[in-house]
Amino acid sequence: MSSLDRVVMKFGGTSVKDAEMIKKVASITHEKYSGGVEVVVVVSAMSGTTDQLLEIGENLKKGKKQKANQLIDEIETRHKNTINQVISDKKLLGEVLGEVGEVFGELRLLADEMDNFIDRSFDYLMSFGERLSAPIVSAAIQDIGVPSTHLTGREAGVITNQCYGSAIPLSESNKRIKESVLPLLNESVPVITGFIGCSKNGDITTLGRGGSDYSASTIGRAIDADEIWIWTDVDGLLTTDPSVVPDAKTLKRISYREAMELSFFGAEVLHPKSIEPAIEKNIPVRVKNTYKPSFKGTLIVKDEEKVEGVVKGVSAERDVALVNITGMDIIGTPGIAADAFGALANADINIIMISTGSSEPTISLLVDEKDLSRATKALKTEFSDNTIEEITSDPEVSVITVVGSGMAGTPGIAGRVFTAIGRKKINIIMISQGSSEFNISFVIKNNQTKKALTQLHKEFGLHNINY
Repeated sequence: MSSLDRVVMKFGGTSVKDAEMIKKVASITHEKYSGGVEVVVVVSAMSGTTDQLLEIGENLKKGKKQKANQLIDEIETRHKNTINQVISDKKLLGEVLGEVGEVFGELRLLADEMDNFIDRSFDYLMSFGERLSAPIVSAAIQDIGVPSTHLTGREAGVITNQCYGSAIPLSESNKRIKESVLPLLNESVPVITGFIGCSKNGDITTLGRGGSDYSASTIGRAIDADEIWIWTDVDGLLTTDPSVVPDAKTLKRISYREAMELSFFGAEVLHPKSIEPAIEKNIPVRVKNTYKPSFKGTLIVKDEEKVEGVVKGVSAERDVALVNITGMDIIGTPGIAADAFGALANADINIIMISTGSSEPTISLLVDEKDLSRATKALKTEFSDNTIEEITSDPEVSVITVVGSGMAGTPGIAGRVFTAIGRKKINIIMISQGSSEFNISFVIKNNQTKKALTQLHKEFGLHNINY
């Protein structure tokens, strides 16, 4: 046995996007398994499939069943072509083609019968991407001599609440996953659908954005994995967005807390909630590149490592919108902010940032851009008695976040941030810093995002990080 005895490896959509990549996944799995490591594989849908399923759903809502069935045909052709390119053993090929054919039969039946499109039905529809990729990946692993079986999230024991579209695994999942998955490790590599769970009443649920990472972390917690590996198409967590700053560097090591801060404010490699189960058991999470499997990637661990440069990364979140509540009654009137927060909470809208001053007649709130219209409507309804003069919004904004555990207790960091931004004549609309001092966040106009990221990356010497 190696020092790494048990690992959960999650492969994202780009890692299983076609025959070539699925063969890479099988090869990576074979290497670990043959080295004496117990391996659990968690898979996403083939890249593009989830978007096609969303399109199918939109067409079914509009009664366009013919278009929906055309899209199903396209998905089926792609998956069956991939199977034929991946599997060389004729018996195994016939088995997986038959199994995938049954899944498509189920999908077509759903499309034919779908007239009343409720949340539960939508989760059922969205589960098909992972339910198609799991048997293909499992067969590819078997095709190169490694025993494997595949399970849905429901079969693996991922039990969730009934919050369709963004379900959360319940504590009883730990026991069920152990009972379902651990016995399989003695004889095979289980391949489990990410993103999918099951409510107590038996309905299929989906875990929302970052759902497959969340599945991997939940499974890793339940089976006491030594590490959880998130395989993607980049080298790891980066100091900033490489499409904006080409000399962005891969971070060798980062804390859970720093990773969550970067992910929450725009770093798309991980979703912040996806590593919460790993944090509970103090399981290291490693982000690796499927295209470069020998590269160590980024290790995410509990302990913060303060670095000389203080700042670890700079991120940008563009899919946000600013809402301003203005009125002279705000000054000195208790309860206005509470009423606003309550109205948004009742509308199930998350507030990302808040800014208010004791002498200013404005409360500024930052929300997800997709929630902007609902947020505005909820606030106008709440303050329909004219206690508020005006509710305005601005969707053309971004949040810039500077993150690093070394920022805590280090004087002058905020000064450097805002001086650097000021030198580029970038106007700051709103500022927030948590009491942990792990991050400084501020809001600027979208068209200044690139300039801000480039300037801050340079200011803190992130291009000089020595991996």
